[in-house]
Amino acid sequence: MIDIRPIADKSEFNAFFKFPWTLYKDDSNWIPPLLSIRRQLLDRSKHPAWKYMDGEFFGAWRDGELVGTIVALINHEHNRYHNENVGFFGMFETINDMEVAQGLLNTATEWVKAQGADAVRGPANLTTNEECGLLVKNFDAPVILMPYNPPYYQDLVEGAGFDKAMDLHSMYLDRPLIEKHDTLNRLEKLVKRATKRSNITIRNINMRRKKEEFRIFRDIYNDAWDANWGFVPMNDEELDALIADLGMLVEPELAFFAEIDGEPVGFALSVPNFNEALAKAFPRPGVPELFTLAQVGWHWKIRKSIRGVRMPLMGVKSEHRNKGIDLAFFLALMKAMLPSQYDYLDSGWILETNQLISISVNLGNEIYKTHRMYEKSLVD
Repeated sequence: MIDIRPIADKSEFNAFFKFPWTLYKDDSNWIPPLLSIRRQLLDRSKHPAWKYMDGEFFGAWRDGELVGTIVALINHEHNRYHNENVGFFGMFETINDMEVAQGLLNTATEWVKAQGADAVRGPANLTTNEECGLLVKNFDAPVILMPYNPPYYQDLVEGAGFDKAMDLHSMYLDRPLIEKHDTLNRLEKLVKRATKRSNITIRNINMRRKKEEFRIFRDIYNDAWDANWGFVPMNDEELDALIADLGMLVEPELAFFAEIDGEPVGFALSVPNFNEALAKAFPRPGVPELFTLAQVGWHWKIRKSIRGVRMPLMGVKSEHRNKGIDLAFFLALMKAMLPSQYDYLDSGWILETNQLISISVNLGNEIYKTHRMYEKSLVD
């Protein structure tokens, strides 16, 4: 018999917190997060998104053992911004058991319905500015800031009555394709014409002015992504959290701003795939984080275990689209990668409706991973 109930005390919260390490103990593709990052995500007093969200944590128990987790959410800022009335589910983790999965998803659905929502959508951990989507294609180890789950989750979620809402694609480009002279030469000619026509210049991020540069990034991001499905503008506190999480990972050679007549109009933020260092250190409960960070720092410093780059964020202000700025970013990043040790580029996620996908494919990228957002109507 399955007992699904809200997380009630410190002991149950600790079980919720540690559950992924139990669930994925035999899955070599799962890369655990730093304990401090997971702790902040679940802490209502620390994570900035909890200031505009309501939510409840639930666990599924069988014979006293935790066998699944979920969080039900109402994101008031999302509903205000999109004029919607939806709830979300996240932190969905379960053994391969339809009874457990349906129980968790039905419980989250009933919770958001009781808050007056018309639909439930997910997974989102906790917002679309963070990890979201169910992995449905290519279950190799994830890159930094992308969620992972086993293949059986898709059947469990769809079996609980959820339908596809939107696919989020990740693109892949490896060194042999980057090194093809015809690809680079063709791109360079296109970019040269575009930048000359619109007086576009590309510069690297200045990490000596990190706070100011990230604020410019935030302003462009909020403009560039304004019309995107599921987008919610980033506020000051979320910007500070992003600086704390990504600021230490940024290599200036891999992050760029586009300017027209000195005005910043676009950005492309790329970082080395930190997950490759985390995989070596393998953070886990019971191991002091200082020890883990020392291991991570070693791999990070020597970079020998890090072969990939991820470009999680790129945007161009709406009035400056279709000027070739996205092509200029790709060219700048490819040129930066060639003399480095990096062997591949992951660009994602990108909405399936975004024309950037066709541009990426034309440059030699392939769609290699897909995460899916699901939705279930609560209106009779």
